[in-house]
Amino acid sequence: MLLLALLARLLALPGDWQVFFSYVSNNSFPQPLSDEEEHKYLLAYKKGDQQARCILIEHNLRLVAHIVKKYDSAGDDVEDLISIGTIGLMKGVNTFDMDKGVRLATYAARCIENEILMHLRAMKKTRSNVFIREPIGIDKEGNEITLLDSLASEDDPIPDMVETSLQHEKLQELLTRLDRRERMVLLLRFGLVDNVRLTQREIAKELKISRSYVSRIEKQAMKNLLQEVTKEGGF
Repeated sequence: MLLLALLARLLALPGDWQVFFSYVSNNSFPQPLSDEEEHKYLLAYKKGDQQARCILIEHNLRLVAHIVKKYDSAGDDVEDLISIGTIGLMKGVNTFDMDKGVRLATYAARCIENEILMHLRAMKKTRSNVFIREPIGIDKEGNEITLLDSLASEDDPIPDMVETSLQHEKLQELLTRLDRRERMVLLLRFGLVDNVRLTQREIAKELKISRSYVSRIEKQAMKNLLQEVTKEGGF
């Protein structure tokens, strides 16, 4: 589930996640690091400095926005694609090996694009009522699990599926702490009712309010939800 995965990734960030979330929400990103700065933070992260990881992610968010522009005509909301691309960026920074002679931007761009393409394929099948690749939760490392993953696994999938179910129940309980309109927007945006995710424009039409108002409600709802998750100590 995208919302669970996004929350897990944001909560995994060291430091002030609210500052990081504001970058994604407002589509206003820090300037890229210089080669020297990037090398310094890569070395620091290689030694286990999690704050360096956070800085590498923040200063590569502009790359996410650049790649998302290629998919403007795909029919998905840009903010959706930026959120998806950001998950790809996080995966890229997590798995980057600076000793292989490839630039971080080159490697991260592939991870971002792969994440967006997987999302678009899943959405295409969702709209055709085929859900086998639809994310159904996250594993212990915060990676999305699809129905296909659980069917293809040779291991017993029951423990992970129980964990996913418990996470989903916890998320539903946390959503009740939001006000009615915030809860409704998140339910529709992330397909928590019928597995069909709506764009902000579609929600605006459904609720008979402006798209910009939907965007403001969504941003505030995500901030409030993240605060509730933080109070609970995560999932």
